[in-house]
Amino acid sequence: MTMHRLKNVLIAALVSTGALLGTVAAVQASDLDPILDVGVAKNQAARESQVKIDRLADETRDLLGDYKTVTKQIDGLEVYNTRLQRQINNQLVRLGQIDESIDQVTIISRQMTPLVIRMIDGLEKFVELDVPFHVDERQQRIAFLRSNLDRSDVSIAEKFRQVLEAYKIENEYGRKIDAYKGSVKIDGVERDVNFLRVGRIALLYQTTDTEISGTWDQLSRSWIPLDRGEYRTAIMKGLRIARKEASIDLMNLPVAAPEAK
Repeated sequence: MTMHRLKNVLIAALVSTGALLGTVAAVQASDLDPILDVGVAKNQAARESQVKIDRLADETRDLLGDYKTVTKQIDGLEVYNTRLQRQINNQLVRLGQIDESIDQVTIISRQMTPLVIRMIDGLEKFVELDVPFHVDERQQRIAFLRSNLDRSDVSIAEKFRQVLEAYKIENEYGRKIDAYKGSVKIDGVERDVNFLRVGRIALLYQTTDTEISGTWDQLSRSWIPLDRGEYRTAIMKGLRIARKEASIDLMNLPVAAPEAK
């Protein structure tokens, strides 16, 4: 009887102990679930944070690369800008020199215009007092120079060049022999003649029939008839030489001698 009770007590105790352990286990399991959930959440958050960190690190590296690239570009631009600024400064200096040159040209232009006018006046007076050969041609040249004086489309430099060219032509007249056709009034009658010009030292004429010859006298500024027998052949020879129809040779021609003082 006593042993039976003891068994019952032990069984009851074991049952109670099992129930208690079951209760404790149940309680412990219910308490661990939130804890485990928190751990999982923390791990997930850690993984997400690591992804963000990796992404930020990549972005940082990209930004650093961009920064280095931009820095190099800035350095290159600074070098370029420095060189460009030197070029601009040089251009400004050059522009200043050009402005100064323009001012000088303006002054020279103002001085050249009266000079050109005086040169044309002097040339016109010279032709008027010179031996009268190619008179129409020379007067037309002077008229052309005068007509250009008032032309705004012709620069003063070109006007000056044209005047110098006219002086050059006049100078060359004195070194050449020339033959050309024209007319002379002889005994009140206009006759066709051949002119022979030897520089500026002799201007002669001979009628087309070779019967009458004459020479220009610069002192009296008139035509003087020549002896037919003495100069007829010489003038004919001179005309052929001037036309390049004969070789250059000595000619017996009348030349005005300077007056003795």
